[in-house]
Order: sequence, then C-alpha cells, then structure tokens
Amino acid sequence: MTIALTWLGHASVVLDIDGVRLVADPLLRRHNGVLRRRGGVHPEGDAWSRADAVLLSHLHHDHAEVASLRMLGEVPVLTAVDNAAWVTRKGLAGRGLAEDEWVGVGGSGDVTVRLVPAVHESRPMPHRPNAANGHLVRGPSGVVWLAGDTDLYPEMERLSELAGAPVDVAVLPIGGWGPRLSPGHMGPSQAATACRLTGARWALPVHWRTLHVPAGRMFPRGWMDAAGPRFEEAVAREAPSCRALVVDVGASVVLDP
Repeated sequence: MTIALTWLGHASVVLDIDGVRLVADPLLRRHNGVLRRRGGVHPEGDAWSRADAVLLSHLHHDHAEVASLRMLGEVPVLTAVDNAAWVTRKGLAGRGLAEDEWVGVGGSGDVTVRLVPAVHESRPMPHRPNAANGHLVRGPSGVVWLAGDTDLYPEMERLSELAGAPVDVAVLPIGGWGPRLSPGHMGPSQAATACRLTGARWALPVHWRTLHVPAGRMFPRGWMDAAGPRFEEAVAREAPSCRALVVDVGASVVLDP
C-alpha cells in the first residue's frame, strides 16, 4: 500500500491513495485569470485524469476555476456546504460536508474524507461564498492532511485526533503569487510549525513557485524560488522528525507508510 502525490503547480495536487484518485484545488489550464503561470503547462492526461473526487478548499480564483473543474468530468466536488451550492449552480457535482462528516470516495469505501478548519478570512469576495476549509483523507495506507489556504491555528494539534490516527502526510501552502503574503496564509516558517503541531511524517509544500501577476515574476529577483529551500531549513529546525518533500512542478513522490 502506498500514497502517491503529484504537484501540478500552485495548490493543485493529485493524491493517489489505496486505489482512489483525488485532485485538490485544480488549476489545469495555462493561466488563471490575470495570474500568469511560469514555465510549461501542467502535466496532462494520466497526471490528473480518472479522478474519483475533487477536494475544493475555497473559492478564491487561484483555487476554484470552473473551466478546470469541468475538465475533470462528473465527479463529486467535496467542500463546505455554502461553496458546494455555488459549485452546483455552475453545473458541477457539489457535495457539501457537515463539520464532522466523513464521506467515502471510490468504489471500495476504504478511503474517506472530511473537512477540517482553515483560517482564511482575508480578501472576502462579494460574488462567491467565502467559506474555507482543509481536508483530511483517511485510508488503509495512512492519513493525509491537505491544509488549503490557512493561517496557523492551535487546533492543528487535534488533527490526528479528528483522523483517529497519526497524520502521515501534510500538504501545506508556503507562499503565494507575490513576494508578500496577506493574512490567512502560511510562509515557510509557519508551515514548518504546522508540521510540528500535527506530527506529520512528510510534508509537501505547495502554493509557491507557479503563479505571478503580469510583469511581477522578476521583482524582487528570486522570490518565486525562495520559499522551498526556506521551508526545508525551517522543517529541519522546527520539526526534525518530518521530511520535507520539495519537488518540481509536475513531479511525483511515492511514500510507503
């Protein structure tokens, strides 16, 4: 039994666990509104096709793009109740989860998903619901926490209790689409603290290196690539029992818990 993770750039991650494929916050096109994607387009085809469900953390445009969601076909989009209603109005299969509800995904029912808190109240949108959440995914191979966009919060210490098992893998945001982060986001140091609070054995950093505003890629020089090495250093300092999985866009890692 294994857990495989493929980073498609920004916050988009494919999680393959115990025969089930989940795609988190998919951005599958070349650009996203005014934001530009650096480098090539995401991996296509087998990298994200045949998904069993989508994990949607919130409805900011750099996480919830209707065109990308439609590319995944008729699969349930697991998110907060208010967000699910908006997803359904777009002709997609929104599935709102209650606060403590676990839902099975895939044919076997061995893999289940629930929502967990996320502190992400900055930049409210007038035209979309503003609920935000992370996800816990639990299967025979282990537990994966996909944090979504969030600030640190004390209840992260309780995630293993909510899962009923230790957190094996944390998927954590460590940056943004600009050199400065607004409230409701974690930088490398805060994400490393989250690794310590949850006791995660592995941590995949996301939400960095990919998107930028027009003409903002080079100023200040090197900002797009700085967060990953800083996260590795912070994890070694703050959570030495955790291994940072800093990978290139499009790369996969396979773990054997």
